[in-house]
Amino acid sequence: MNYFPKITNISELQLIATQIRRDIVRMVHAVQSGHPGGSLGCADYFTALYFGVMDSKENFDMNGIEEDVFLLSNGHISPAFYSTLARRGYFPTSELASFRKINSRLQGHPATHEGLEGIRMASGSLGQGLSAAIGAALAKRLNNDPHKVFCLTGDGELQEGQIWEAAMFAAHHKVDNLIVSIDRNEQQIDGPTREVMSLGDLAAKWEAFGWQVHQANGNDMTEILSLLQKLKEQTTTGKPQVIIMHTVMGKGVNFMENSHHWHGIAPNDSQLADALAQLQPGLGDY
Repeated sequence: MNYFPKITNISELQLIATQIRRDIVRMVHAVQSGHPGGSLGCADYFTALYFGVMDSKENFDMNGIEEDVFLLSNGHISPAFYSTLARRGYFPTSELASFRKINSRLQGHPATHEGLEGIRMASGSLGQGLSAAIGAALAKRLNNDPHKVFCLTGDGELQEGQIWEAAMFAAHHKVDNLIVSIDRNEQQIDGPTREVMSLGDLAAKWEAFGWQVHQANGNDMTEILSLLQKLKEQTTTGKPQVIIMHTVMGKGVNFMENSHHWHGIAPNDSQLADALAQLQPGLGDY
């Protein structure tokens, strides 16, 4: 099996994450449309997962047999996902310039009908990704495939009832080859999650639903890489795994950090210049 080589050097991974952040702000600025805040906050997670943890085949196919599989539930943070896939070699980085343009494969929310390498499900309707990830994990069990299924959700997304139906199902069926991460930035489009609809004690809730719960700083590369590696290598536990991943919305761009206002608006020209000045160094822009 021909897998992408893994990177474990923290400085190298941090450099990749910075470039992904540069890609994000440039992509969103170019079309004055998109979701920079959550994308910036999850850049470290995507970098650690795709470059340091997952067994991913160099030749992409939709079935994902004999490799780890990732499904994005909070599809609006597609800029981070697209940049990660391009930087990992799934498609040319030059294609990032087509983000959200007419006839582009890089739509505002990931879609499958254009055959974009690395995308296994259309996402954007919040609450659905966990259900799909459970299905993928059960398929791996049926195929005697020992690889893991990873899924990322937003924290505001946990206000959707389907999430909790899926959580109950996964625990009941002991789907222990599933590793879910929650982007716990405490912000959503209308304001802080505590004001829109408080999520309460998330750890206690997931534990009550029968999951094994972990907490991590999702913007600390060493910490999130180590935890993801540990859970990937973990054998049968009988419980699905969830990481409450504490992140900063807009991480890396000081005027975006911790502000729900940057959930879904684009920087202007001067703001882009400011952001790129803060996001140094990079690997080379597309």
